[in-house]
Amino acid sequence: YRTEDGTAKAGKDYVETHGYIVFENNEARKTIPIGIVPEHCYERNVSLFVELGEPEEDNLVSNNIHHKREDELTVEEKVALEGRPRLGLVPRVQINIRESDEFKNTVDKLVQKRGASAVSVSTSSWGEQFAEAIRVNSEGGEGEEDGPAEAPSCGGYVLHILTIFWKILFAFVPPAEYCNGWLCFWSAITVIGVLTAVIGDVSSHLGCSVGVKDTVTAICLVAMGTSLPDTFASKVAAIQDATADNSVGNVTGSNAVNVFLGIGVAWSIAAIYHSWHGNQFIVPPGNLGFSVMVFCTEALFAIAVLLLRRSNYVGGELGGPVGIKYLTSAFMFGLWLIYLTLSTLEAYGVIGV
Repeated sequence: YRTEDGTAKAGKDYVETHGYIVFENNEARKTIPIGIVPEHCYERNVSLFVELGEPEEDNLVSNNIHHKREDELTVEEKVALEGRPRLGLVPRVQINIRESDEFKNTVDKLVQKRGASAVSVSTSSWGEQFAEAIRVNSEGGEGEEDGPAEAPSCGGYVLHILTIFWKILFAFVPPAEYCNGWLCFWSAITVIGVLTAVIGDVSSHLGCSVGVKDTVTAICLVAMGTSLPDTFASKVAAIQDATADNSVGNVTGSNAVNVFLGIGVAWSIAAIYHSWHGNQFIVPPGNLGFSVMVFCTEALFAIAVLLLRRSNYVGGELGGPVGIKYLTSAFMFGLWLIYLTLSTLEAYGVIGV
């Protein structure tokens, strides 16, 4: 017998096992021990496979029978061959590793006992928000269970310096404790809207200064500025969640909001305004049709890659072996470069449709 990786990986989720099961006379059941690596996860659902090989007889007499021709066998030897061990109809089984019910129930009871405020990730005052904005985050945990906090790394200091302006800016947003979080929600939406408008205007002026068309600026600078937060959100979801649903769904969901809600609401308001004044709201399509065609074509390739990654060798849409992981990242990055190149060439009239 031997174990085989599924979504569970040897060394990370379980201990790889292989060997032989020896059945003595009158024995009909044996147990294969498989070590499970504890992770103390609140949610866990991975699987592995156990495969049985062809049975072997540890009997010199039986081995001699196998070397004889059928016409040389006696009646007793024929009966012995009929009773030799054979592999059953199900030589391969799947084993699911689930989270510990005791551990999960313990966490649920602690949360229920202490209340939601004990596990709240929000702050309760402006002072706490500004303190967190100025303070460099440490590498380790701060609680007793996480051990002593480690000193911030050099990369942590660099990121803190680069983002301290935005941290302080968003520290002015009212804490979530006020008005049941609604004040925080609408304030954050307002700040995000203002920043989006600033990014769009700055990118447009930058493109005008260096002689780049607005369509190229939109798919380069503006798109990167609006998509980087979604990228980091997907990264956090990929690390913390047991499945890739939230990570991949965040990409499609954020783009749906940008297209249907962001553009739709703005265009609806503009159309109503122009109609109220007796005018028509007309937006030239430009190279939108070509860009959408290229995007949809590359989206089919991206979806095909996600489906291929569901094979047993990889195990899922995200992660997997290091080589496959970096190869997939390079492929997706290449799709973006192809889209950017083709759309830019079409915008400048180098290629025609």
